Amino acid sequence: MDHRPPRTAIGHVRGTTDDLTRLSKRSPSSTIVIKLGTSSIVHEETHQPLLSILSSVVETVVNLRSYGHKVVLVSSGAIGVGLRTMDIPQRPKSLSKKQALSAVGQGRLIALWDNLFGQFDQRIAQILLTRGDISDRTRYLNAVNTLKELLSMGVVPIVNENDTISVSEIKFGDNDTLSAITSCMIHADYLFLLTDVDGLYTANPRKDPAARKIDVVTSVADIRAQVSTSTLGSNLGTGGMETKLIAAEIATGAGVTTIITSSKMPSTIVDIIDYYTTLRLSSRPSSGTSSPVPKLQTIDLEHVNSSLNLKRPPHTVFKPSPVPVRDLKAWTSHTLYPAGGVIIDCGAHAVLSRRESGGRLLPVGVLGVRGSFASGQAVRILIRCLPEGTVADISEGRSRSTGPDKAGHVYSEVSLSRRTSSSSLVGDLESDTQTIMDDDLHVTHCSEESDSWEVKEVGRGLANYNSVQISRVKGLNSSRIPQLLGYADTEYVVENITIRIPVN
Repeated sequence: MDHRPPRTAIGHVRGTTDDLTRLSKRSPSSTIVIKLGTSSIVHEETHQPLLSILSSVVETVVNLRSYGHKVVLVSSGAIGVGLRTMDIPQRPKSLSKKQALSAVGQGRLIALWDNLFGQFDQRIAQILLTRGDISDRTRYLNAVNTLKELLSMGVVPIVNENDTISVSEIKFGDNDTLSAITSCMIHADYLFLLTDVDGLYTANPRKDPAARKIDVVTSVADIRAQVSTSTLGSNLGTGGMETKLIAAEIATGAGVTTIITSSKMPSTIVDIIDYYTTLRLSSRPSSGTSSPVPKLQTIDLEHVNSSLNLKRPPHTVFKPSPVPVRDLKAWTSHTLYPAGGVIIDCGAHAVLSRRESGGRLLPVGVLGVRGSFASGQAVRILIRCLPEGTVADISEGRSRSTGPDKAGHVYSEVSLSRRTSSSSLVGDLESDTQTIMDDDLHVTHCSEESDSWEVKEVGRGLANYNSVQISRVKGLNSSRIPQLLGYADTEYVVENITIRIPVN
């Protein structure tokens, strides 16, 4: 029996909708992650399940599966369902009560999903995660393998954060972030963030009639200045449009096309996938069907669409990065909770900002260490700045700007050379006895401490040595590592670095 709901024609390709169907069916199957927020699952005031939306989501997922796509559903709503079950009028503030409500609601939520999917004989699986579950590389890979195996078995995994045991140190923060990390884990093609508006707007469209929808985003960093995100979000949920921008930044950085659209019409997801499939297939060179299908990030969407005269489904698309971050860097950057920080000079920052650096930091570029961490733990990559934005030259005990370059950028002059005399070695060894103090209060390397300096995180990486060892070799040539530590596993003190904020 065919349970597929009727599909909506989204436009015309060279005059017929049949062409659209033939084009979309010739495309390879995609892996799709769909995130549904609490406000789309339960009513904000009565906490009753929104069965019409949930049923439509289920039909959409079954429809996608019938066309060969693999689908993962990231579902919020455990606390919202728990509120209804326990007849509590509003979301509590205490952590223990929220965790208790999550424990009550999660069972009922997955039972509701199972009931709805069961009407179509579609098997589901429950996956509950915390950041702590995947902070260990082995456990992370186990989670990846489990998700991929479920998808290969034709099962729809339903992922949620395990709120019952989560604390701030191991929480993802919200399910927008969880959905982005999930899409990175399984190398998804699409991430759909369903919300109560049909895209990203410059302001809240419910309050500002001048709000303008943004159709295509190529850089999340550039778009932040154009949009207001502070007013969106429900009383039940933990996120808003800002968390969706964060999720889009994570996912697109890993090569995942990210889309914001309305949860009121989940069937639009099918239309959107058909729309971009048509654009990609139509952009293929005229040499024949054997040519590879162009990637979405390489297509001029507006130009191709204007030539095809397609009706565009309502949504905002975030184009994926043309050079996706590899899996290990994505894991380091987004799933690990950093235990401390390594302060680098602006010369090292400039080198690490280039992809050819390989994301590896030599000790000569290290100015100091913050916090206490072990080898193998994630660390923040930090630079020290003056309030005006000038990077402090700690090695010389001063801050000096070289002035603007031709492009108008201002850089600080920082010497990467360090003294290697015997007196310097003695000083370095004496400094080894310093205790690494609190992450927020003490920096182990400071020639002339200044209250005016500020610390700014520019990236994250994995430490090859612990905090005391990196403090010992900071600012020195890597050939000195065996002298000071008694061994040298590697010449790099931090590896797998992802720089989020490059040199301006």
